Amino acid sequence: MIRWPLTALGVWGAAWYVFIFLVEQGMHSSVAMLFSTFVGVSAAAMGWHRGMSQARSAALAMGFPVSFWLLGTASIPAWVWLLPLVMIVWIYPMRAWRDAPVFPTPLNALRDVPRYAILPAQAKILDAGCGAGDGLKALRLAYVNAQWIGIEFSRPLSWLAKFRCPWAEVRCGDIWQDHWGAYDMVYLFQRPETMPRAVEKAKAEMKPGAWLVSLEFEAAELKHTAKTEASPGRPVWLYQAPFTGQSQETR
Repeated sequence: MIRWPLTALGVWGAAWYVFIFLVEQGMHSSVAMLFSTFVGVSAAAMGWHRGMSQARSAALAMGFPVSFWLLGTASIPAWVWLLPLVMIVWIYPMRAWRDAPVFPTPLNALRDVPRYAILPAQAKILDAGCGAGDGLKALRLAYVNAQWIGIEFSRPLSWLAKFRCPWAEVRCGDIWQDHWGAYDMVYLFQRPETMPRAVEKAKAEMKPGAWLVSLEFEAAELKHTAKTEASPGRPVWLYQAPFTGQSQETR
């Protein structure tokens, strides 16, 4: 109970600090509000990805704009605080939040994966839900002689990933509609709630010898082929098709 209020107060305080700082630097209050709201939204996305409830995530995201409006500190119409929400929904649709809110893959997170998952030259590697391209960058660092493909549901984020990863094939689309049978490896950084769906899709579509790689979240239904760490306490799970189920002893 103590941890949650302190988290919320810290995020709201940070948003207000950013707002005051930007205004003091000469930025118009409406523009400063957009940046400050993004602080809360980013914290909400991270909390949601870590299992925070919808109510608390919404509180983190909305705390600053609501308080900004209620305190009447702005010399702009009250409805303007809704503009950041419109931008957020456009950049990252709510449908995509149900899969995995934006949370980047660390650059060196997959450095040890090639020790266990050996791929042929020009192997096709899919970053399923590539966001702004951080996972693609980590995959390229791990596999220098491959074909990198990224699929992202958010059109603006797919544009950003294309800009940041010109060497990859990035397209806007639905990872659940794409067929995974064409890939030698599918990389995921999803949420625990979506992992069962990913497992069923991988079992139904991935070819023998292909690899399913998941950062942090285990496919509990499957017996992993190997396991490494992106950093202490952040496992990377590797599964090779054809997949086998966990035994009761393993569970």
